[in-house]
Amino acid sequence: MAKPSSATATASASGTKKRKSKSGALTHEEVKTLGHELLSSRAHLNHAPTLLALLSPSAPPKIALEALISLQSFFEPLLPSIPSASAAAADVASSDPELVFGAWLRQRFDEFVAALVELSVSPRSDDAIREVAFDAFMDFVKLGKDGRFHSAIYHKFLHAVVHATDSIDPLLELLGSKYSKYADVCYFTYTSLDKITSSLGSQTTGSGKDGLQNGDESSEDSRNVICIHNIYNILVHIPALDFQKETKFDMWSTVGISLKGEKNSSEGSSATHINKRLKVKFTKAWLTFLKLPLPLDVYKEVLATIHQNVIPSMSNPSILCDFFTRSYDIGGVISVMALSGLFILMTQHNLEYPKFYDKLYALLTPAVFMAKHRSVFLQLLDACLKSSYVSAHLAASFAKRLSRLALSAPPAGALIIIALIHNLLRRHPSINFLVHWEVPQDDDTNTSREASQPKKVGADPFDNEETDPTKSGAMRSSLWEIDTLRHHYTPAVSRFVASLENDLTVRAKTSEMKITDFSSGSYATVFRDEVRRRIKQVPLAFYRTTPTSLFQESDFPGWTFEQTSVEGNENSTVETSGASPAKRSRV
Repeated sequence: MAKPSSATATASASGTKKRKSKSGALTHEEVKTLGHELLSSRAHLNHAPTLLALLSPSAPPKIALEALISLQSFFEPLLPSIPSASAAAADVASSDPELVFGAWLRQRFDEFVAALVELSVSPRSDDAIREVAFDAFMDFVKLGKDGRFHSAIYHKFLHAVVHATDSIDPLLELLGSKYSKYADVCYFTYTSLDKITSSLGSQTTGSGKDGLQNGDESSEDSRNVICIHNIYNILVHIPALDFQKETKFDMWSTVGISLKGEKNSSEGSSATHINKRLKVKFTKAWLTFLKLPLPLDVYKEVLATIHQNVIPSMSNPSILCDFFTRSYDIGGVISVMALSGLFILMTQHNLEYPKFYDKLYALLTPAVFMAKHRSVFLQLLDACLKSSYVSAHLAASFAKRLSRLALSAPPAGALIIIALIHNLLRRHPSINFLVHWEVPQDDDTNTSREASQPKKVGADPFDNEETDPTKSGAMRSSLWEIDTLRHHYTPAVSRFVASLENDLTVRAKTSEMKITDFSSGSYATVFRDEVRRRIKQVPLAFYRTTPTSLFQESDFPGWTFEQTSVEGNENSTVETSGASPAKRSRV
């Protein structure tokens, strides 16, 4: 392609200036004319910088859209002739007109790509402009390298998205809904996120931060927190493809997933090979992300969903053992939420964790019944205690710990505790004696031993403060707390206790309770179930004579109730006979 003469370019530029100077700003028709001239003749190449200046989030949407469409139509046919960035930098000082024009074209193309990224990421962009700009950008990603995925400019786009300070949700919705179904888009998204996250991790490590972030943050740390949120949002909107079921993957680019070193394009075209490479990149992206000092809200969201959305798609889920064990050791709600992933690794991927039941025992606190994810935790608790390898001492300690929690748990929590203890007693008949166990009392004749070893009447040998469940003394105690629930203030709890008075020594008479039926209970569910009950007998309050006052004199011995008048108003005055001045009349 011949380079236009300098006189022609100068005349074109002066004509543009004259056209713009008449009204001060280009109208839609003038922008449309510039686009037609740019596409019709190479003598109007200097219209490209003018149109590029109009690609701004603050520009009128109609004018920016017209300039965008014209520039996209201009650059798409020229993509094969655009040199690389390194070659263009070397050709700037060349005397060859073709090389100089190639360098100029490369510079304008980079400006156009940067403008598309800005229009896509900026929250000030109109929704229609954002969608058109993002689609145009993805078209250049598709056509950039002779049909190969243009990973370089796609990496720049993701870098801008990660470091965006404003909300990127509209853009991520477009990315997830339109392009997450393509295997090459997912592949290069994981690859770029791995690089960006590694760079971000080196910055946070250099600042001395590690693990969970606290609330004290500098300006740099706050920017890193925003980047971590953006990375997590991208990973959520670009979920893992169904690697197990996919037999053929859709590709956005013509070549698909192709890297340097492959002998031919058919080498990586099989679904099995693509499946393996996607899993590797998916695993690396998530592992690099989990090494960052995650904010508390992101940490909780990751733990709540990682066992469903991440572990099944990883190439080797057992490498998450360090993350889960570290999270499980933190304590509190973090340990509760980490239990799901840790349980999967232990049951499906042969993870060994010797202190698992000790940590699980320590998590049984009243706060568990107020946690947001208590439903999943209580179901996993029941599943962890289902194993026949759980010793009698351990089963008794858990049963006793749960029964002690029943005294302070809300009504819905008490129902869950009764169901859990019922399952424990049914699975482990060796601890059924706790139901009717009574500590023998010393007789009156044994006064010498009573004097040497004083014992409190009704003392419970169970130590609720002991952290080791095997040393809690539960085997010498009883489940007296469950018996107190017979008189619970909530009828549902007292009825549930009474309904479980079956002989647990005969397993044929009982069956395990489904914890899922109780784990999502709350005050609202208990109240709703109680309101829906059909009551056969309703207690009625009746009086032989019509009451004349709210309280009877017999309810307050020593007090009398009289009617007195205060400034013309009738008020009830309570007077006492023989009472102290402190108990004088109340109006």
